[in-house]
Formats: sequence, structure tokens, C-alpha cells
Amino acid sequence: MYRLTALVTLLSLAFYFFTCINVSRSRTRTGVKAPAISGHPDFERAFRIQMNTLEWMPIFLPSLWLFAIYISDPIAAAIGAIWIIGRIAYFTGYSQAAAKRGPGFAIQGVAAIALWVGALGAVVMRLV
Repeated sequence: MYRLTALVTLLSLAFYFFTCINVSRSRTRTGVKAPAISGHPDFERAFRIQMNTLEWMPIFLPSLWLFAIYISDPIAAAIGAIWIIGRIAYFTGYSQAAAKRGPGFAIQGVAAIALWVGALGAVVMRLV
């Protein structure tokens, strides 16, 4: 069973859902009407946070699950939790200013790459 990885998956989806709600709230606060995606810096940062999270999920989620299946559920979940922490740091920093997004981006990027490299290595080892 992959209970811990399942939990991290659900938490990552909850965070993504939160970013979607944040964009909607930001539209209301800043007066940026749909379908516009620009017009106010606060809205544009909220939108980019959501979109960047979405852009990383196809890298993160399959890597998370393949790592859990081929290596370890607890280790995958721990690295996945670090990814979520990085996304939260990215959200917090980028919400304040674009220049503050770097540390969170680095944390989540390293976590995602660790999951991907681990999963790739484990799959390749089983092919040989």
C-alpha cells in the first residue's frame, strides 16, 4: 500500500486547488476581468503561481508515484512533502515580489528532480 504517497498526492492537489482559489480572489481584488490574464501586478503574480504549479505537476506526480512503487513509499512521501513545502515557499515569496520566488522554486525543483532521477534509476536498473 502507498498510503503516505497517496496522502502527499492529495495534499499537493489541495495546494493546487488553493492556488486556483487565490487567482479567483485576486481577480476580484484587483478588478482583472476574465478572460484577461494581465493588468495588475498582484493578479499577474497570483496567476503565475498557479500556472507554475500546474506546469510542475506533470513532472512531480508521476515521478512521486514511480519513486514510491520502485523505491519506497515513505521516502517518496518525504521528498513529496519537501516539494509541497517548496511550493508554499514559492507562493509566499512570489506573492510579495517576483524577485522573492527563487528559494521556493529551488526547493521544489530539487525535490522534483530527486524523485525523477530516483524513479528513472530504479526503472532502468530493473531493465538491465
